[in-house]
Amino acid sequence: MTLTRRKEAPLDPFKRAVTLTTRSIAADSGVEVVFTSEPPGLVGKTARLPEPSRVPSKTEIAVIRGHADAAALSIACHDPALHEALAPSGGEARAVFEAIEQARVEAIGAKRMQGVAANLAARMEQRYERSRFAEVAERSEAPLPDALGLLVREKLTGQTPPAKARAVVDLWRPWIEGRARTVLERMPEMLFDQEAFGRLTRDLLAALNLADQLEQREDQEKSPDESEADPDASDGEENADGEQRADSSADSRAEQDSMSEESLDDRDDGSTDRRDREADASALPRRAEPWRPNLSVLDNPEAFGYKVFTRAYDEIVNAEELCDADELERLRAFLDKQLQALHGAVARLANRLQRRLLAQQNRGWDFDLDEGMIDAARLARVIVDPMHPLMFKQERETSFRDTVVTLLLDNSGSMRGRPIMVAACCADILARTLERCGVKVEILGFTTRAWKGGHAREAWLNALKPALPGRLNDLRHIVYKSADAPWRRSRRNLGLMMREGLLKENIDGEALAWAHARLLARPEQRRILMMISDGAPVDDSTLSVNSGSYLERHLRQVIEEIETRSSVELLAIGIGHDVTRYYRRAVTVTDAEELAGVMTEKLAELFDEDVARRQMLRAMPNPMRAKRRKLH
Repeated sequence: MTLTRRKEAPLDPFKRAVTLTTRSIAADSGVEVVFTSEPPGLVGKTARLPEPSRVPSKTEIAVIRGHADAAALSIACHDPALHEALAPSGGEARAVFEAIEQARVEAIGAKRMQGVAANLAARMEQRYERSRFAEVAERSEAPLPDALGLLVREKLTGQTPPAKARAVVDLWRPWIEGRARTVLERMPEMLFDQEAFGRLTRDLLAALNLADQLEQREDQEKSPDESEADPDASDGEENADGEQRADSSADSRAEQDSMSEESLDDRDDGSTDRRDREADASALPRRAEPWRPNLSVLDNPEAFGYKVFTRAYDEIVNAEELCDADELERLRAFLDKQLQALHGAVARLANRLQRRLLAQQNRGWDFDLDEGMIDAARLARVIVDPMHPLMFKQERETSFRDTVVTLLLDNSGSMRGRPIMVAACCADILARTLERCGVKVEILGFTTRAWKGGHAREAWLNALKPALPGRLNDLRHIVYKSADAPWRRSRRNLGLMMREGLLKENIDGEALAWAHARLLARPEQRRILMMISDGAPVDDSTLSVNSGSYLERHLRQVIEEIETRSSVELLAIGIGHDVTRYYRRAVTVTDAEELAGVMTEKLAELFDEDVARRQMLRAMPNPMRAKRRKLH
């Protein structure tokens, strides 16, 4: 009798080798390695790595190994409890602190193992390969955490920043070294001591005028018992406590050095040493409230430097609430009349998109499964050999059944005229087309309620003009068509864009976060967000009392959060202005007449990518197909 075994997939040896190497570097046999299409990262002791392609290149292999090495080094050389005790509470200071700590962890492995250094370098190159940092010309466009992380990496390992990110470091280098050169020079000496390195990083933050967030955390960490303690008793025990703290700190530093040196050698699980280090860190002052590791600019923009003076006058309104039904009918008739010539061209493009989508929805069958319907065509095998297992088949589901698309339209004054008419017509035709294909569509718009501030600015003036008030205007977010509403009931709402006085100013960052939040609340598995605008956010009231890049910086933070940490697929189309400097997946049209073709083509590309991914997954060996094999 022979045992029928499943044939090993070509990539299984590579995945097995990466898993074993990761556990070895982490010195922890309990580390789990998962290959997935989600963004790579480390959650607890589970390392998420990119799924390799069927025939990976040398660069792709090095990048995957780089992600694995970074996760392993974080487990071996990083103490989360100690990190939490030393790190700022949030904001830019927190992001800088974490970037520098990550540079320290990776530098430990890079200095001891040349292969790890090469893998981490490939991962760093790939991280900035798709960014547009090489085009930045001002410090306001260059993130400080990235610049400091790369600069500290250069000090610790001697490796220059990637070519694509060199411009970011060069913009910040004179300012950073002018204020904190001495602190940077001392960092290599503290490489293996996380506590000493963390305190040195706090000194660096103080030198860079980020110490206010450190002071806020220290104020939070003070307990009422300490403030009400007897001063005489405190003076009497000061020397003894000082000596005890000094001894404890010395022991902690010695143990940290030993842990960092041993983590890269062959040894056992190391859980005992880790528990000892956590016990030492528990004596450090802790925050009154636990820090949220998933702090997001979408949830708490103030922690990232974006403030709103008042939200009392903001509104989210349905289109039919802004004017009566008769006026909506008149505006819709005006829109149809103005775009009668364009309507035919857009309809032809929409029909082409529909044919492509329907062609991809052809049903098929998956064979040789362990459950489903009995495959009658293969029953002859069972008759010939009664020991042969039964074979089943299943019908594949429609690819686009579980998808929702949001069209977010810029309703600013600069879109007045032909651009807004074309955008309205394209949104109308695409909504109808995608609805025929079983894809739900939501159409949203964003503008402000007034020019130059409105009620928010009046409240600011009545408050005697406090400095740096943040966003200083009244938002108006419009729902033209909800995802669950059929197109025939929402068709006339798009005529509202033709109403005189509707289009005012645009605050893109908050609008994008609003549309993203609505998408996350949807039950569909695949969510697509398409932004249609004509340039950067502009609000004269806000920009007159804040920095010139205030709204633009917030927009970049929101885009970065969605593109790197969200399951929502974001793409943008710029009308007459370049939006590729903001969005990774973007295209710019010079003429509004090109909008229809670009919108349909980009949506078709997204669905083509989804189909290709599904076909690749179906082509991969299914381990469940061999589950029912029996002994012969």
